[in-house]
Amino acid sequence: MKEITLTVYGADVICASCVNAPSSKDTYEWLEAAIARKFDGHKIQFRYVDIEKTSERDVDAEYIEQIQNDELFYPLVTIEDEVIGEGYIQLKPVYSALEQHGYVTAE
Repeated sequence: MKEITLTVYGADVICASCVNAPSSKDTYEWLEAAIARKFDGHKIQFRYVDIEKTSERDVDAEYIEQIQNDELFYPLVTIEDEVIGEGYIQLKPVYSALEQHGYVTAE
């Protein structure tokens, strides 16, 4: 099975619209741990992109610009450059997206 990439875009400062939500870095670490348990043995590359820094990837730069223009909230989660969730992240949509890519849960 092809390795897919899950990216979390975020910043050290918690999004103003996301009061009481975990930080972007905490969301990244939580997703990494939860997905590793649920989809054990699958190849998933996890990336964290700091929106306060520039990125070499055009796709990253586009998402960073949209976040900075308040068109998207952070943390922003993408799988294979497709937006899965923004702001307050929940596991169900992330799991569903992984399943759509052919990943099956560990039994």
